[in-house]
Amino acid sequence: MATKNIDHAFTTRSKTGGALEPTYSGALSFMRRKYTKDVRGADAVVWGIPFDAAVTNRPGARFGPQAIRRASAILDNDPQYPFSRDLFEHLAVVDYGDCLLDSGNHQKTPGTIEREAAKILKSGAFLLTLGGDHFVTWPLLKAHAAIHGPLALVQFDAHQDTWPDDGKRIDHGSFVGRAVKEGIIDPDRSIQIGIRTHAPDTFGIKILHGHEIEEMRASDIAYAIVDRTGGRKTYLTFDIDCLDPAYAPGTGTPVSGGPSSAKILSTLRQLNQVDIVGADVVEVAPAYDHADITAIAGSMVAMQYLGLLAERKARLDELNSGDHNGAAVNHGNGI
Repeated sequence: MATKNIDHAFTTRSKTGGALEPTYSGALSFMRRKYTKDVRGADAVVWGIPFDAAVTNRPGARFGPQAIRRASAILDNDPQYPFSRDLFEHLAVVDYGDCLLDSGNHQKTPGTIEREAAKILKSGAFLLTLGGDHFVTWPLLKAHAAIHGPLALVQFDAHQDTWPDDGKRIDHGSFVGRAVKEGIIDPDRSIQIGIRTHAPDTFGIKILHGHEIEEMRASDIAYAIVDRTGGRKTYLTFDIDCLDPAYAPGTGTPVSGGPSSAKILSTLRQLNQVDIVGADVVEVAPAYDHADITAIAGSMVAMQYLGLLAERKARLDELNSGDHNGAAVNHGNGI
């Protein structure tokens, strides 16, 4: 027991290093990362947005950040699969906690989220957000685009989220169309994966439907994403209902006929050529879950983002060490 500790999220003094804590006890931050509002020196910040007032079907995603954090506890300690490394040996990650929202005044929600996201991003850290319903991606996109300009969007989802919008709606089904119309995302560099419903307008975004990716290998899906984004700064949003309900029953608007968690996690693993500058996991609604199936999938998706970031940092550190003749390096926070 000499190497063990407890409540690592509060007791640790470092932003790096594994927790070495029993997976079934202790404070449940994301992967036991230090809980703090001090993001100085952090490579990545994990942040929760417990909001689900924009749903069109079943509510409950406000409990998503809690559920994902709880499921993520088992991912710490051992070298993280499939990256074969301790992601936190050199990657400094903190859990910033949750966004404080006024539950009685939803019109203030997007502004509150955007301002807090901008504050975190100002530090230079990569922002990984745990939703919450998919509307939260709208203010997150605005905050990231304010820094990087129009973004490529990679959206894993069963729904296009391009339904008619007046620019004021608090609605998880229309924010993508709004982002195109307002120049936040570039539709010619954006792609949606796993779509299994129809909306009136695609807005020029490339779509890989559910039945198409069923016939594709993970490497083919990854190639389509790399090709479409074309080196553009990219925001990756993952609606957990992209997965078939067999793998993610705990969500508000499940649609049968989706891919397995294995195929999509393998796809994410192969996105190291995409310049991902921000990411989220949304629509985990634990009230409809069984044995934390959906929360586990959501935590694995979030961990994949950090794994790609850790590998990028390792490559940069190797180049900076002089092992490659002192080659110049771009020190951006994208993956």
